Amino acid sequence: MKLSSGAVRTILPAASLAVLLAAVFYMQPRAMSYTGLNLLFNLAVPIALATVAQMLVMAVNDLDLSMGAFVSFCACVAATFLQASPAVGILILAGAIAVYAALGVIIHLRQLPSIVVTLGMSFVWAGLAVLMLPSPGGAAPDWARALMTSKPPYVPMAIIASLVIAALTHILVMRSTFGVLIRGVGGNMRSVERAGWSVIGIRAGAYALAGFFAVLAGIALVGLTTSADANIALRYTLLSIAGVILGGGEFVGGRVSPVGAVIGALTLTLAGSFLSFMRISPDWQIGAQGAILIIVLAMRLALNRMEKREKGR
Repeated sequence: MKLSSGAVRTILPAASLAVLLAAVFYMQPRAMSYTGLNLLFNLAVPIALATVAQMLVMAVNDLDLSMGAFVSFCACVAATFLQASPAVGILILAGAIAVYAALGVIIHLRQLPSIVVTLGMSFVWAGLAVLMLPSPGGAAPDWARALMTSKPPYVPMAIIASLVIAALTHILVMRSTFGVLIRGVGGNMRSVERAGWSVIGIRAGAYALAGFFAVLAGIALVGLTTSADANIALRYTLLSIAGVILGGGEFVGGRVSPVGAVIGALTLTLAGSFLSFMRISPDWQIGAQGAILIIVLAMRLALNRMEKREKGR
């Protein structure tokens, strides 16, 4: 039975995760246990949330290069204000989400490249994070630490949380009216405008929703690490983009997959453990993850050509 390129695109993220997981189990059989899985996917939840946030921005044909700095900022807020003065912390995080929505409006109105705007904002978020926490410190809110370190029976918390994130974002992006509009703006903005919808409002909503998920990523990260640092999540920019691409998303056209994005985040999380088992230095692991992204993009290009050939027949 010959699979179409579309079917291959759908299966590829899950197959990549399964192959990598099998390789890890082969190299380290003791990982095939509750404790082993918990350690392997310990940091998967914040990465999955950041990947979903990046996916929402990419769904409207933009790219967020401030994701890592923003998650670091949110982590610092969670470890300081949210822990000591919850009301103030909530107001700061709500304001940060409002800033994200404003960025979407500014990018649309002024027709600015999202890469330039978000790159500039990355320095703003990084600076604010350093002002709050010049050195590593702070403490996680008790409720965040309790939630992220809980140990439900049979299945580790990280896997359960990833399944919930995948299900909720699938409903939000693929089944809801707002999700259809977000993808519509990425696919054909003029058609959405002609249908009477406010593109600027949709773009602002997409950015606000991305900011919300990034805030959750920062809180989840602090819940796991129990403290924060201004540079705690800088790698999340690359990881979130790679997760979306690995999960079947594309840079243009509004083509995204919420479930695939979460699977991509899990795959990248597992890749770090796999590279460690191969005794590859952490200094080289970022380069190895970048190589993974290049390989996936090459495979995506091949799949796109296959689809064009199939349509041409």
